[in-house]
Amino acid sequence: MERFLKPDPQHDGHALLNLVDTVIRELQPGALLRAGLDSQFDRDLGLDSLARVELLARVERSFDVRLPDDTLGRVETPRQLLAALEVAGHRPLPAARTGKVALATPEQTAGSPEDASTLVEVLNWHVARHPERIHVTFYRSEDETETLSYRQLADAAARVAGALAQAGVQPGHAVALMLPTGLDFLCSFYGVLMAGAVPVPIYPPARPAQLEDHLRRQGGILRNCEARVMITFDRVRPLAQMLTGLCPTLDKVLTPGELDAEPLPRVQAGADDLALLQYTSGSTGDPKGVMLTHANLLANIRAWGRGVGLSSTDVAVSWLPLYHDMGLIGAWLGSVYHAYPLVLMSPLDFLARPERWLWAIHRHRGTVTAAPNFAFDLCVKRLAGQPLDGLDLSSWRFAANGAEAISPATLERFREAFGAYGLRPEALAPVYGLAECSVGLTVSPPGRGARIDAVGREALTRNGRAETAAAGDASAMHFVSCGSALPGHELRIVDDAGSELPERVVGSLEFRGPSATRGYFRNPDATAGLFHDGWLVTGDYAYLADGEVYFTGRAKDMIIRGGRNFYPYDLEHAIGELPGVRKGCVAVFGAADPQHGDEQLVVVAETREQDAAARQALERRIVAAAADELGLPPDVVVLAPPHAVLKTSSGKIRRAAIRDAWRDGTLGAAGRAAWLQATRLFVASVPGRVRGFARRASARLYGTWVWTVFAVLSPIAAVGIFTLPRLEQRWAVVHQLARVFRVLSGNRLQVAGLEHLPTGPCVLVANHASYADGLVLASVLPHPVAFVTKAEFKSNRVMRPLFERMGAHFVERFDSRRGVADAQALATAARANPPLFFFAEGTFTARPGLRPFRLGAFQVAAENHLPVVPIAITGTRQILPGDSWRPRPGPLGVTICPPVVPEASDWHGVLALRNGVRQHILAHCGEPDLASAARPGAQPGV
Repeated sequence: MERFLKPDPQHDGHALLNLVDTVIRELQPGALLRAGLDSQFDRDLGLDSLARVELLARVERSFDVRLPDDTLGRVETPRQLLAALEVAGHRPLPAARTGKVALATPEQTAGSPEDASTLVEVLNWHVARHPERIHVTFYRSEDETETLSYRQLADAAARVAGALAQAGVQPGHAVALMLPTGLDFLCSFYGVLMAGAVPVPIYPPARPAQLEDHLRRQGGILRNCEARVMITFDRVRPLAQMLTGLCPTLDKVLTPGELDAEPLPRVQAGADDLALLQYTSGSTGDPKGVMLTHANLLANIRAWGRGVGLSSTDVAVSWLPLYHDMGLIGAWLGSVYHAYPLVLMSPLDFLARPERWLWAIHRHRGTVTAAPNFAFDLCVKRLAGQPLDGLDLSSWRFAANGAEAISPATLERFREAFGAYGLRPEALAPVYGLAECSVGLTVSPPGRGARIDAVGREALTRNGRAETAAAGDASAMHFVSCGSALPGHELRIVDDAGSELPERVVGSLEFRGPSATRGYFRNPDATAGLFHDGWLVTGDYAYLADGEVYFTGRAKDMIIRGGRNFYPYDLEHAIGELPGVRKGCVAVFGAADPQHGDEQLVVVAETREQDAAARQALERRIVAAAADELGLPPDVVVLAPPHAVLKTSSGKIRRAAIRDAWRDGTLGAAGRAAWLQATRLFVASVPGRVRGFARRASARLYGTWVWTVFAVLSPIAAVGIFTLPRLEQRWAVVHQLARVFRVLSGNRLQVAGLEHLPTGPCVLVANHASYADGLVLASVLPHPVAFVTKAEFKSNRVMRPLFERMGAHFVERFDSRRGVADAQALATAARANPPLFFFAEGTFTARPGLRPFRLGAFQVAAENHLPVVPIAITGTRQILPGDSWRPRPGPLGVTICPPVVPEASDWHGVLALRNGVRQHILAHCGEPDLASAARPGAQPGV
């Protein structure tokens, strides 16, 4: 019978605090800490995200409620959790929905985009063939989904690209994406690509206790990639604004809702252009942005597809964050390419309720997934023994386990827990990858299952030989095979001298292949250490057996003591089990001892113990645990406050950063209150914000000065234009005033090729980048020209008489019949002086690039057998962009190329003339070619 009882806040508050205290005691045995209603889960009680997941699960079971979906990410204190309980209203848990509500069985697509050389071409390929095919189904909540088709993705991305161009983003610029998992991320990512820019995914702040450390690290990334724009969401926008003071190039912080503008001609990227900067977990001062080209990503996606046997009939189910390469490339971009549907959910939804992942596989008949080892472990801990009646995992054919150390015990427990629900043991597939190889490098054979190798501990630690352990050896070490290299990639194991090692000998793993990065962005020192004789160094130790790779640990984590090599992982786990130590919050590392010249063994363990005697006893227990595990005691034991053990966004311990903090005496600084960290960040950003304010103020003053000069000189020019009788006189006045204006504006001008101007009749053609083009040309050309301008100016009462007095010709751009008549009139005018001057692109935008040329100028020249003088203008788009009336200082250039003589007057002759002139201008204008991105079906005009 359902309960509809009125909540009792006082009683529930006591019960809730008892639950919190129980979780604390289990995490920190022997701790005397007790929770209060206003205690901060993270800072005061030491409950990280996984601990809060366990707490919320117990709260739901104890109170027989279903908490709101956003509880994990929203509540920070027991009082806030109590409020969430009251809102939940003591509703009983709903019965699990077991019905299969999958989309229709995915249809096999005809072919795949094998000839596509960029990610944008891949999307275009699918849009051209099946635009309405559902690409992504995203779970906004447990009961609400939204879908995205290929056409919707392309259309939304095109509008994002248009808005980015209006915001000043140019091809090659870095655009940071600080967005949660969702459709906004997908559209923004592709929008950045369509703008010709480079997306840089970074993760939003998650733990208030490490807010300062997080944002400072993101500031380091933004400085390294020189991001111009950041796309983020409303909730973190105030914090993201602080980053403008920490990154001098960061000009705008925008939200997806602000990125909606008319699409512009797309920038045509090449296979070797950067498609992604994927930053690895590193220190603030030395961020490592892995440079991945379109060719790298597509090579990896194709190789992974062949290795796993992917097709458009598969269904992927993922909760992996999109700022991480496994979720971004492995889950999403792989689905873009292979056209299999992707069922996507938030990582927070998975952490709060791991069963949602499994039920999504059931409902959508998921076939392929990928997740770190902790996800499989969390499912076992939370769901083993829970009622999952009706769950059917028989469709699951490939469950990739990677991105962190893989536990043989976890694989076995997961197989046992969910085998009863149709999970096939052979579906479990350990894999390995790294950002420097795009994402994936090795894969277990599909349909085989996990392979575990038991090796003798003594031989491994003494001489690095992975000898098969004797049966029943209790000290044996167990390692998981991650399979062999992806198709087209190679592996080798080498010693310290770089010599290749035989099988079953541990050494440094190196690889090569088409997925390999060319290095780290703007980090030559780190890049130099990445390569060895043409092979890339992974930084992992491993051995080969029967052609498959077994990983033993990270090279940077290895500790050498007493002639033995060992890794910190087992010792960290053993110390984490001690009473008084926070589980999962232990770091063990080696540190050079400058006095003795050897390596110290350092243990950092988080604890809340304050009593001196208790802390001494805890240190003794840590020393004993190390002696039992390694046979030697640690040199230094540090009992640190909560949050001293720094972690990456995926929960990996940042041992190098912890070692640096220990050496610098700043260990534990990340435990400050969130408000204090925010204050420190604000103070740290003040100098940068002040410099930014000064730059903006200076820019405004400059703009005011330029427009003031223009306002003073314009009436003088107008008087000369309307009073002087001869065109040559009017042009001389405009020419001199334009030169004065340029000098007073502070813009340097470099002119080349004046000697190429013919003395007889000709046609002049230039690129068009800004409203400033006319003024620049007026200051350069010594003799009058007749500008051919758009007919819309004829209705402008101010501009029309000025243009007419300067000999301009007006042409109709949109009325085809009138346009033909205008072209005939121009053909007659071309035989007289002054020569006609065309801006052959017809218009301009803020986006750099030479647009397609209209044919009018070349038809006039060909019919009259007149030479065409190509003129390339540079710098005007920067000093006065098409989306702004605020002038900026900058260098200018005008290059007058040798005349091009028409060879024929027929259609092919006109096209040849256009192409020859355009090539000259393209070679000197300093901007990319946008002709290939012209809209299909666009008709050439005058």
